[in-house]
Amino acid sequence: MAWADKQLNLTKGVTDISQEVYGLHMFALYICTAIGVVVFGAMFWSIMFHRKSKGVKPATFHESTKVEILWTVIPIVILIGMAIPATKTLVSMENNDNSDITIQITGSQWKWHYKYFDQDIEFYSVLSTPRGQYENQNGVGEAKGENYLLEVDKHLVIPVNKKIRFLITSDDVIHSWWVPDFAVKQDANPGFINEAWAIVPEPGIYRGQCAELCGKDHGFMPIVVEVKSEEDYARWIDEQNELIASAAAAEAASLNASLSKEELMQLGETTYTAYCAACHQPSGLGLPPAFPALKGSAVATTGSVANHIDIVFNGKAGTGMQGYGKQLSMKEIAAVVTYERNAWGNDTGDTVQAADVKSATSGSSSASAATAVEKVVDEVAKAVTAAPAEDLSKVYSLEELMTKGEKVYNTACVACHQATGAGLPPAFPSLIGSPITTGDVNAHIDMVVNGSKKNPSMAAFGAQLSKTDIAAVITFERNAWGNNTGDVVQPADIAASAK
Repeated sequence: MAWADKQLNLTKGVTDISQEVYGLHMFALYICTAIGVVVFGAMFWSIMFHRKSKGVKPATFHESTKVEILWTVIPIVILIGMAIPATKTLVSMENNDNSDITIQITGSQWKWHYKYFDQDIEFYSVLSTPRGQYENQNGVGEAKGENYLLEVDKHLVIPVNKKIRFLITSDDVIHSWWVPDFAVKQDANPGFINEAWAIVPEPGIYRGQCAELCGKDHGFMPIVVEVKSEEDYARWIDEQNELIASAAAAEAASLNASLSKEELMQLGETTYTAYCAACHQPSGLGLPPAFPALKGSAVATTGSVANHIDIVFNGKAGTGMQGYGKQLSMKEIAAVVTYERNAWGNDTGDTVQAADVKSATSGSSSASAATAVEKVVDEVAKAVTAAPAEDLSKVYSLEELMTKGEKVYNTACVACHQATGAGLPPAFPSLIGSPITTGDVNAHIDMVVNGSKKNPSMAAFGAQLSKTDIAAVITFERNAWGNNTGDVVQPADIAASAK
């Protein structure tokens, strides 16, 4: 029975690309099998019928030009025959053009963070298999449930028959987002963004795992993608928006609530078990030195409550302690801090409320990248609002535009395309010698003003920057980093493009 359930071949998958990959695999397998049959057949036939015991004498020739040519040309032809379809498939796998939905996937020890670019929806997806099912080293534990170690608390939901673009990165170590049914396996590297895509023709639930050895709980960060019909997906979007609104209301209400110590300890234990026990252990003894003990620790006993909250909310740089400010509500953070300060004999007697978390984390310096971007956008918008009316008829020199353009670029563009213009490919392409910055000026203006329909990462700046700013930054991009097109774009050109 075990042998009957064992899969020896690759997964066929459900997407067209996965079918192509499977077809390539079988094509290569058939060629290798044929080569093996011919080579080993000739070898065994020669051994059998040209052996010494039959009186056969070995040939005396040393080399043959014809044979040399044949065993060079034939493998080349075979390799070219295999490379042509493989190259076509690889090119298709890298083509993210005309995607309908873009989702950012961030690997984190040991969970996945999903963010929908076209919706104000983001969440963490965490293993939901109970600890009792896999902490049974002594043979004593709960029976393994269905989808053991392959189920999560929140599924990644996408619609059927839509091109979904995945931007994959990490906020700590190298992970790998792998869903065999989609033929998608892409590394999540900190500081880099890799891309993948899928069009799934059939609704259903598809499972995967992190395919990179990312730490002690590497096997505990599965991937579950739920593909819904367009109608069900639209309903799911509405449900998520309602949940977000409800969570915001509950968060606001919790700031005025005061829970008893017993209520905080109960919620804190549940939260600790779900989010903290993997590293710090249910006993609070941790796994030193990487994951220090909380039992009797200075942080959880003699240290200030505010410092304890700050570590849980923002994490601790240079360690495996990540911030939970975006994963847990203030009520949950208050409860888990209360639990850690009173469990395992710590017994500080401290009780922390959601309002204490709000007070301790207001003005926190560890703002997310999204918050930082929003701040820049707000600052630019305020500057535009406060600026006097533009003189669109004014003509600037190349030097004036380059000076102003560099300032605008360093304010609005440098975060994605880098100070060197080299970008962070493939999500944020290089501007050095690119078709946009060296090609048609009107296409460049349209890209900056209206953004990119093919690449949602490229936002529209028409409402954020003045026409003079846009003219300056385009002039700068077309002449910086060795582009040297000599093009000079004036505010009037930007105004004309909008007509």
